[in-house]
Amino acid sequence: MGVLSCEGLPAGSVCRMSLKHVLASGVRRCLHAAVHRGWEWIQRQGEITPSTPGRYRFAYFGEGACIGFPTGAIYGERWISIGDHTLIGTHVTISAGFVPGLDLGPDIIVKIGNSCSLGRGTYIVGHQSIEIGNDVFTGPNVYITDQNHSYSDLDTPIGRQWPENKPVVIGDGCWIGTGAIILPGTKLGRNVAVAGGAVVRGEFPDHCVIGGVPAKILRRHDPDKGWVPPLRQRSSVVSLQELSQLATGAAEEDMQILQDKLREEAAG
Repeated sequence: MGVLSCEGLPAGSVCRMSLKHVLASGVRRCLHAAVHRGWEWIQRQGEITPSTPGRYRFAYFGEGACIGFPTGAIYGERWISIGDHTLIGTHVTISAGFVPGLDLGPDIIVKIGNSCSLGRGTYIVGHQSIEIGNDVFTGPNVYITDQNHSYSDLDTPIGRQWPENKPVVIGDGCWIGTGAIILPGTKLGRNVAVAGGAVVRGEFPDHCVIGGVPAKILRRHDPDKGWVPPLRQRSSVVSLQELSQLATGAAEEDMQILQDKLREEAAG
């Protein structure tokens, strides 16, 4: 096998590299590029969109909506409605009922509004009613359910006791942080911010920030006093109109403009 010398090195130094190693490196680079491009192609072909057959399984699958591939467990689609321009990340589980194939009655069980964004790895597990409003955003790995096991019978393992259902309502414009858990009976008002890792149960009013285990109100908006406690004053990086455009499917150049503005703000 031949030996290659590297040009351009200081006098007296020699780079010894076998032809076999050079060929192996080239093949590895080609395989690397092929695998990643192939995976990108598979992800695009595996998405559920209004132009793919998968949309027909749902009670409603809105214009511009998309479920990323690979998906999590998705079943009970006849009782799941996904609004227009809603984007659902990869590995997201959305289920209605205990197992596939059950007759769950005439009503929608999981309803997701328009222009929502659900982070990767999120679980939405519905049995009675989960209603998510418009423009709701979640971070990754959020868990939302309307059912839990009871523990009233002291002699029966909790996992074998009859479950209890309570409807969940998440109002328009809410933000739910990474790893938050939304338990049965939760009702969030409009534009509620949920801190990452919060465990939420109960009713919370419009325009508040909640967090903790169990979640409680950390900040709220009073019509007379404003935010209590007050917000830090800072200039807005982008206008409300620009944010609205980004939320409804921005082009790559728009996202780059936002990224540049954020970098300028951090530097200034």
